[in-house]
Amino acid sequence: MKKLLLSFMLAAAALAADGLTVAGSVISDNQKMITSRYMGFVTEVGASEGERVKKGQLLYRIDSKEVDSAKARVELGISQAELALQMNQNQLSNVRLNLARYKRLLEKNMVSQYEVENLELAAKNMEDMVDISKKQVAQAKAQLSEVYNQYNYLRIKAPNDGVIIAKNIKVGEMAMPGMPAFVLADLSDLKIAIEVAESDLSKVPYGTKVAVEVPSVGLLTTGTVSAIIPSSNPMTHTFRVKVAFKTSSKAPIYPGMYATVTIP
Repeated sequence: MKKLLLSFMLAAAALAADGLTVAGSVISDNQKMITSRYMGFVTEVGASEGERVKKGQLLYRIDSKEVDSAKARVELGISQAELALQMNQNQLSNVRLNLARYKRLLEKNMVSQYEVENLELAAKNMEDMVDISKKQVAQAKAQLSEVYNQYNYLRIKAPNDGVIIAKNIKVGEMAMPGMPAFVLADLSDLKIAIEVAESDLSKVPYGTKVAVEVPSVGLLTTGTVSAIIPSSNPMTHTFRVKVAFKTSSKAPIYPGMYATVTIP
């Protein structure tokens, strides 16, 4: 193992002598701005800056009073819709009983055909009313499901494992939609970002193998050019290039660390 590492270091040194070495920084290629969907006061904060979090861990919670009120209104609507359905079903049962009785009386010529037809029409109308009431109950229950989904949006959780690199919210503050409360960096998807001069851009086509060093943790490894951002810095005429590299479980690496990339 020592011989392999020595060989690699010698190769990297030779590469540095003949190639181009560019300074850069470690970045997370999966960095997320965590914000809320609804506005409300923050009642709980579950993570702090620099903390490692797991997927699904609570980051912060928003006051639910408005959603509680909406839930109460929807539950009242469900009760009213169910009551209307029950009343219509009872009326339909009564109309059907009367219709059956009138049909028996019609056979004995004790009522007219017109009276039977009126009851048949009333039964048909009540059947339609029952169908409408059932749909109203289903719609009210669907609204309740939407309200319960709103509770989920009041509990903002980490979308993936990572480390909190910025926290901009406190208990008692107002959470605003679109305003980042946390910045979460995924440590499993790290890259090195470098700026390459326009004149040297032809030396780093996509897929180029390069030597990577993170001096602070003693990491010396290989990397691959994974992205070339097609927009130059107008002041320096440099292009941003991302390099994917192999990390080591023995050397914890964080976004912002200084790194060098040697291009052959």
